[in-house]
Amino acid sequence: MNNAIYSIQRPVNEPVLTYAPGTPERAELMKELKRLASETIEIPLIINGKPVTTGKTGKVVMPHDHGHVLATYHMAGEKETRDAIDAALKAKEAWLSISWIERSSVMLKIAELISKKYRYTIVAATMLGQSKSVQQAEIEAACETIDFLRFNSYFAGQIYEEQPSSGTDQLNRVEYRPLEGFVYTISPFNFTAIASNLNMSVALMGNTTVWKPATSSLLSSWILMKIFIEAGVPAGVVNFLPGKGSVISSVAMSHPDLGGIHFTGSNGTFNELWKKAADNLENYKSYPRIVGETGGKDFIIVHPTGDPLAVATAIVRGSFEYQGQKCSASSRAYIPRSLWPEISSHIDRQMSELKTGDPADFSTFMNAVIDEKSFDNIMRYIGHARDSSECRILHGGRGDKSKGWFVEPTIILTTNPKFVTMQEEIFGPVMTIYIYEDEKYEETLRLCNETSPYGLTGAVFSTDRQGLVRACQVLRFAAGNFYYNDKPTGAMVGLQPFGGARASGTNDKAGGRLNLLRWVSPRTIKETFLPATDFRYPYMGQGV
Repeated sequence: MNNAIYSIQRPVNEPVLTYAPGTPERAELMKELKRLASETIEIPLIINGKPVTTGKTGKVVMPHDHGHVLATYHMAGEKETRDAIDAALKAKEAWLSISWIERSSVMLKIAELISKKYRYTIVAATMLGQSKSVQQAEIEAACETIDFLRFNSYFAGQIYEEQPSSGTDQLNRVEYRPLEGFVYTISPFNFTAIASNLNMSVALMGNTTVWKPATSSLLSSWILMKIFIEAGVPAGVVNFLPGKGSVISSVAMSHPDLGGIHFTGSNGTFNELWKKAADNLENYKSYPRIVGETGGKDFIIVHPTGDPLAVATAIVRGSFEYQGQKCSASSRAYIPRSLWPEISSHIDRQMSELKTGDPADFSTFMNAVIDEKSFDNIMRYIGHARDSSECRILHGGRGDKSKGWFVEPTIILTTNPKFVTMQEEIFGPVMTIYIYEDEKYEETLRLCNETSPYGLTGAVFSTDRQGLVRACQVLRFAAGNFYYNDKPTGAMVGLQPFGGARASGTNDKAGGRLNLLRWVSPRTIKETFLPATDFRYPYMGQGV
């Protein structure tokens, strides 16, 4: 038996490749893009480590060329969901019983496989299947996925190391048990890294999962699942169930062994899951842990001392990278009247240089939105602004879904700080700007705080320290990730743990140890060396 006490050193973040012209990574990625685009693969379910086909299929298409089918996938039904739950429960005992360092070794191998062997595959799949630029795919599908796996292994070691004090007459210790039952994981389309982390953070702590991946990002999720298997994730630890969320959830949410939910997606879907859990409380063996990151209405607020060029760049990058399909994307801004002319000029120049198109064309900054439903929803919001006397569309405002679901990067100027596009999440490339009078900075901070139900990310631009501090104070609960003089996107694992509260979720901070603590149920064990042999205490003696 190896009884060494292991300690994983704090990792460094995975370096981001540039894919600049002439680099080897650019050439390799272009080969992989061509290979994946030339294939139409079949994606089965994976239950207890084995592929399962149901005959009920759907298609995975390129959002920027929706006539191009990348894959067909099989859909799980109620029977397959029950089988997956049974497999997860059966695999649980062996998985939780091995040393945490053995589980960490599997996670670290997944990270190394993505870093070295499958980097271009996972980046290319994310570009083609989710219509991401090479920059956006590299920083999250490769680097962020790797960082989650490596940093979580380090954080897990810190958690297991945390033990209570003991006296000479006793030994106290805490066992960090996994949750009882299985964990239901539901991943979104927009981040390959999240699809990995929703499962691997849970599995690292000894749990097993039933995974419902987003159907619109199945190509990259399927590649992840194959990498998990190659790295040695045992059969049944992660069960892969493409299909309709309503069908899979109807079984998973009513099962007595539901131990937790790890979710990223819309606020409405998360609310429905929570309600279903409440309706089934009497049926569960334990209260399920519910962890969710939902929507955002993320803001940029500018103090009269803000740097105009930095503000303009933050608006363009923060709002339009990945077509604004990030829960952290900036979608409303508050700008002082004195700075607006210069900021507007910088925005005009940058917007004139911004190119939209196929992500395989490396000169593009922006690509297509994920599907027709999203396209129609975004265009509906733009239509509201176009028809309103309170708004003026400064840039963009048009869409074309004839070949791909392309929406122009759109900037709206409004005179109404409570206009619908200032309040509601759009999840697309739409930024709405409100101009305030310079002397009303404090009032505008309160306005920003009260306008939207969300509380995910936000940014303040100021070269005056008091302006930064006051924004941080007033907006204390308006953003779980708050940025000084930077766009409100781009949190890095291990550096800025991510999550927000209010309608944005449970704020359990993926990318830090706090999230991992949600997937354990501690048990305190006390051993007394010389137990008492008499019920009497000293105070019970005779005399004064």
